[in-house]
Amino acid sequence: MGLGLHTDLYQLTMAAGYFEAGKTQERATFELFVRRLPHNRNFIVAAGLAQAVEYLLNFRFTSEEIAYLRSLPQFAATSAAFFEMLAELRFTGDLFAVPEGTPLFAEEPFLTLRAPLIEAQIPETYLLATIGYQSLIATKAARVVKAAMGRGVIEFGTRRAHSPEAGVLAGRAAYIGGCTGTSNTETGLRFGVPVFGTAAHSWVMSFASERDSYEQLQKLLGENTVYLIDSYDTIEGARKAASLGRPLWGVRLDSGNPVELAPAVRKILDQAGLTDAKIMATGDLNEYKITELVAAGAPIDVFAVGTELATSADAPSLGVVYKLVELERGDDRRYTAKLSEDKHTLPGAKQIFRFASRDVLARSSECFSCGEGGVEALQRPVMVGGRLIEPLPTAAEARQHAAECLARLPGPCQSLFEGRESWRVELSPELAELAEQVRKGIPA
Repeated sequence: MGLGLHTDLYQLTMAAGYFEAGKTQERATFELFVRRLPHNRNFIVAAGLAQAVEYLLNFRFTSEEIAYLRSLPQFAATSAAFFEMLAELRFTGDLFAVPEGTPLFAEEPFLTLRAPLIEAQIPETYLLATIGYQSLIATKAARVVKAAMGRGVIEFGTRRAHSPEAGVLAGRAAYIGGCTGTSNTETGLRFGVPVFGTAAHSWVMSFASERDSYEQLQKLLGENTVYLIDSYDTIEGARKAASLGRPLWGVRLDSGNPVELAPAVRKILDQAGLTDAKIMATGDLNEYKITELVAAGAPIDVFAVGTELATSADAPSLGVVYKLVELERGDDRRYTAKLSEDKHTLPGAKQIFRFASRDVLARSSECFSCGEGGVEALQRPVMVGGRLIEPLPTAAEARQHAAECLARLPGPCQSLFEGRESWRVELSPELAELAEQVRKGIPA
C-alpha cells in the first residue's frame, strides 16, 4: 500500500513545481508546533510519533497512484520526469523529535524534519494529522486522569470517534496520557494496550429476566464479570447482582445520578460481603463531571470516558502547523520565517531546553550547562538518512514517561482551567538575535 496520496493536493503540486524549478538539490528543515494552546489547556502531551515514523519509513507512490496524479488537470503541464521521480521517491532525511508523552508548550517543536525539499514538503499533511490528533487526545486523557485523583480511567470512545481508525489511535493516545486501558480491541492488538469491556443493555434485554442475563454473563466471564445494573431499576439490579456472589469484578452505572446511586449500590455490595467489588461509572463523563463526583465523595472506583475523550469535545482541534525554518543549497544556508501578524514564526532549527521551572527555546546548535537542578534537551534524533536509529518506546513506556513528566509540572499547569503564568518559555539570546536579523532582512 502506498502512502504518497495521504496528503493534500497542494503538497503534490508544490512538489511538481519544486521539481520543474530545479530545486531538487535543496535541503529543507521544517518544524511542527502549535502557536497557541487550545481552550483551558496549559500544556500539550506529545503523541503520534510512532505513526509519523511508520509513515516516513513506508512513504512511497504506487503505479496506480502515479497514474491517478497524471490524470489530474493540475498536472497537465508537468513533465514525465516528475512522475518518474515519484516512482522512486523514498524518505531519506533526518527526523528529530521529543519523546511521546512529553508535555510541550506554545512554539515548541514536536518534531524537526530535515530532508531534500520535496521529501520534506509532501509529508506535512500526514504529520499534522497524526501528531495533532493523538496529542490532542493524550492531553485530554491527562486532564481526565488528573481529575480522577487516583481512580482508574478507561477510554471508551471508539463508537463516537470520527472514524474507526481514529478510535484505534484514540485508545493508544489516551493510554499514553494516563488511562489504564481502552475498550478498543484493535488498539490492544497493535499496541499492547490493556483492553476492558462490560456488556450492553441489549445483552440484558435479550434475556427473559435481568437475573438470567447476569447468570449467563457470570458463566462467561467469571472474575471479569461486570454487571450493567441500570437497564431497568438500578437498585434492584444491584441487589440481583449481589445475590449471585462471586466471581465478579464489579458493576457499572450508566445513567441516573451517581452521587445518589453509587453510595446505595456500594452499601448493597458490602452487605453481601462483596467489599472488593468495584463500581464503574459511564455516561457522557469528562474531567469536569469527574471532578464533581470525586468532590462529592461518590464511591466510584473506575471512570470509563467515551465521547468527550475520543473527540476532545471541549477543544476538538489542535492548531498544529508545519513551517519551513531553514533552506540549504550547497554551502548556502538561508533562514526562513513568516512575518505576518498573528502568524509569525521563528527561523532556524531549534532545541528545547527544560529546566526545573522554565523552558528555553534555543537554536539547535546551542548548549546549556546544568543549573537550576539540571537541564534536559528534549528533541532527540529519531531517524538519520531515512533509517530509524533505534526502536521507539512502546506505548506503555511512553505512558510511563508522560506520568513522570506531568508529575514534575507545577500546580498551575495541572489546573483544568487556563493559567497564563503556568510555565515560562523563553527564547535564548542567540535565537532572539537570529529572529531579529531575519525580520530586518540581514543575512545571518
